[in-house]
Amino acid sequence: MVRLHRRQVLLGVLAGTLFAPVRATAQSREPILIGVTGPLTGQYAQYGAQWKKGFDVALDEINAAGGINGRPLAYVFEDSQSDPRQTVTIARKYVADERIVVEVGDFSSAASMAASPIYQAAGLVQFGFSNSHPDFTKGGDFVWSNAVNQKDEMPLLADFVRDLGLKKVAILHLNNDWGRTAKDLLVAAIKERGGEVVGSEGYLADEKDFRSAIVRARSANPDSLALISYYPDGAQLTRQIRQAGITQPVIAGGSIYSPKFLELGGNEVNGVLTTVPFFPGDPRPQVQTFVKAFEAKFKEEPDAYNARAYDTFILLAAVMRQFGIERKAIQQGLGKIKDVPSVVYGKVAFDTATRRVADPFVSRVEVKGGKWVAYEGAKPAMR
Repeated sequence: MVRLHRRQVLLGVLAGTLFAPVRATAQSREPILIGVTGPLTGQYAQYGAQWKKGFDVALDEINAAGGINGRPLAYVFEDSQSDPRQTVTIARKYVADERIVVEVGDFSSAASMAASPIYQAAGLVQFGFSNSHPDFTKGGDFVWSNAVNQKDEMPLLADFVRDLGLKKVAILHLNNDWGRTAKDLLVAAIKERGGEVVGSEGYLADEKDFRSAIVRARSANPDSLALISYYPDGAQLTRQIRQAGITQPVIAGGSIYSPKFLELGGNEVNGVLTTVPFFPGDPRPQVQTFVKAFEAKFKEEPDAYNARAYDTFILLAAVMRQFGIERKAIQQGLGKIKDVPSVVYGKVAFDTATRRVADPFVSRVEVKGGKWVAYEGAKPAMR
């Protein structure tokens, strides 16, 4: 393990055939560093733990193949707790560190967007691979994302509702900018498809008792409930919905998709439906190769956040190999790169106007018997 500053945590492991020929300079063998900003502690810590596993599988592959033109790739992970105040502090540290060639993260769009002006002004790419807020990439031409935009995701969720034959939906959503934006997009999409939103209730991320919101949602007499949540609040919310005797289908945004959702939700989350950009049951050879490598390393099945993290490092490594490791070269390379293999999307290229992946798609999944399984009632929704 390479040690950097004592206050930094270096989690990238240098593996495989890493070193250039003996005549190469010491500088040429130094690792190329990605700066990661995300939650390792706090209520969203599980997401950071999932990221690390995906990053590490990617680094095994990248560095075993010679790294970036003979230099190993590694990463520094700063714990932000997905707090906007901390992401600003970390951003200032990263832009001042010339070894950091690109930043990845944060988990929540709000936390990432707070730091965007710093990265944009410094000319360091901020790559928000879980940032679905439609305004995230509007932060400037150094702000990029391979996450499914809420403007794409919410209509796909509304398609799911429609295909289930549901007409009257009550929405329970996080009452923050991300949650309200997703809720508004979902309301519009449901109405466009002939459905009706009969109620909408917001809640705060640190709430534990959702009974009053659930009672109000039930009083609207919906035939289904839609959740715009993260896995901790989504699991607790679903438990309380079922404990209140509500048996209507629960459909949720893909941000709940996590092993922790199953662990925290217990039997009450069986039957929950969602859409995800990655599912380990996908038979594509590329997906199954990743799944086998992940299971061999961690003795568990990967989920969407593991896959997103893996995909992000594979993508950035491809950009660096083709276009260089300078900060500006990475920014320009993201706009030029084509057909990068992706376990999430098949192949990746970017819409340079939005700086997001062109033509994303999702799979439909459900919780059955305490496990995430492919939803068998309809084909995956495509875009």
